Amino acid sequence: MTSDNRIKVGRRSIAVSSLDKLLFPAQGGAEAVTKGELIEYYRQVAPILLRYLKGRPLSLQRYPGGIAEQGFYQKEVPDYFPDWIDRARIEVLETGEIQEQVICNDPATLVYLANQNTITFHPWLSRADRLYYPDKLIFDLDPPGEFEAARQAAWLLRDLLTELGLRPFVMTTGSRGLHVVAPLDRKADFDAVRDFARDLAVLLARQ
Repeated sequence: MTSDNRIKVGRRSIAVSSLDKLLFPAQGGAEAVTKGELIEYYRQVAPILLRYLKGRPLSLQRYPGGIAEQGFYQKEVPDYFPDWIDRARIEVLETGEIQEQVICNDPATLVYLANQNTITFHPWLSRADRLYYPDKLIFDLDPPGEFEAARQAAWLLRDLLTELGLRPFVMTTGSRGLHVVAPLDRKADFDAVRDFARDLAVLLARQ
């Protein structure tokens, strides 16, 4: 990072600001995290994180005042975002209007979004080249009490999905639950995948 608060990421030189702003207060023995530290963290994990973000429209969860204050979700790309950030053109079904959403395809975009106080990235389950054909199915398990309930449900889901010829894996969430993820071949649209997931959940609950 240079003295004029610009950071070099690949071919891009990105202006950054308010690097000392506190985004995560110290809590439970963990140290506080500033915006500058968040930017550096995302720059370091970019090679791994981008595997899950590339090609996917994003909903951004931004916290201008840090996580101790109310943040907001942003889908549409603001006018002030630079032209070099990739975008997906998406039709809003309720209005028929076209909305552009960010696609994070490179570390420079990741750093830029972190400088905009984006803490959480919510990617679509499909890629921009086939928006309505998801390439993953996610079961979001939030335990009502003890985590053991989510763990047991994840094992049962794993077994059922495997029996059906899928190859599921598990991811922890930002809260206290689990995501059981099954990659798809993008042949079925969202409606078909949603119906399949609902039938699977009903079957598992009956079992």
